[in-house]
Amino acid sequence: MRRRWTHDELVAGVLAGDRRALARAISLVENRDPEAEEIVRELYPRTGHAFAIGVTGPPGVGKSSLIGALVRRVRALDLTVGVVSVDPSSPFTQGALLGDRIRLADHFLDPGVFIRSMGTRGHLGGLAEATLQALLLLDAAGRDVVFLETVGTGQSEVEVIGIADVVLLVLMPGSGDSVQALKAGIMEIPDVIAVNKMDHPGARTMVGEVRSVIALEPDPERRPRILLTEALRSEGVDELWGELGRRRDALRDDGRLDERRRRNLRGEVVSVAAARARERIEQALAADPRLGALVEEVQRRETDPLTVVSAILDEVLGGDPGRGAGGP
Repeated sequence: MRRRWTHDELVAGVLAGDRRALARAISLVENRDPEAEEIVRELYPRTGHAFAIGVTGPPGVGKSSLIGALVRRVRALDLTVGVVSVDPSSPFTQGALLGDRIRLADHFLDPGVFIRSMGTRGHLGGLAEATLQALLLLDAAGRDVVFLETVGTGQSEVEVIGIADVVLLVLMPGSGDSVQALKAGIMEIPDVIAVNKMDHPGARTMVGEVRSVIALEPDPERRPRILLTEALRSEGVDELWGELGRRRDALRDDGRLDERRRRNLRGEVVSVAAARARERIEQALAADPRLGALVEEVQRRETDPLTVVSAILDEVLGGDPGRGAGGP
């Protein structure tokens, strides 16, 4: 039988690091329960201590295995860990399709490790919001290190890991599309790059390809270090963990970590506000025939789009800020 938590019990439980309280609080966040906002609001002053590491890369390169190896390294240092794995949604259950990652199964019974998979549920903006709040809850619960794992390297994944202190990009030999994405600037976010499956004949060739891409960055300080790893045997993992820590320390020592956190939080405020505004507009268009008729006027080319945008913003959000800056 599921325990019924009071608000005060949940807050106290999260602060005490209680796994059940933490799981319940994150479920409230995922479900957009109004109580979740109250809990996060109360716990927010107790955050800002966890080392948040974003881990991204194409599917199949061994991100979960590498995170599992890193978790073992971190636990050997007697530090506590949280893992948030962002998965595609199942069209049937609307939950996380892959569930809590099989490669992380070794850590399920470790009280010092908390693992949670989160599904998109069809709303990427909502997923970024839920991921941020889950990170804040894990931070308030006293987790020393939190890994944020995404399943790809598209814009939505960049948005999710945009709340991390340090970003790790995982690649593997043969993932040529990833190098092309680096060249296109899509993945100009990593602080550290790991080329996994180091025994593959093409591993060192790929390191050379990636190095040639990041050499285009004019600032040497911004060029990520490239490391070879083999997650299943934990080879190169100690060096990788050390590099992640050195990167965090370098950012902290010259003030860039604090600046990055402020920028990330500002970006999340804007992102969440935009996602919620979009939801309100879509709901209003579905519920108000007058607004729907305005859109139809655009479709019939009877009214221009910007005029209708201003009318919708006036109706739903109380005004169009673009008007004061040269807008219609």
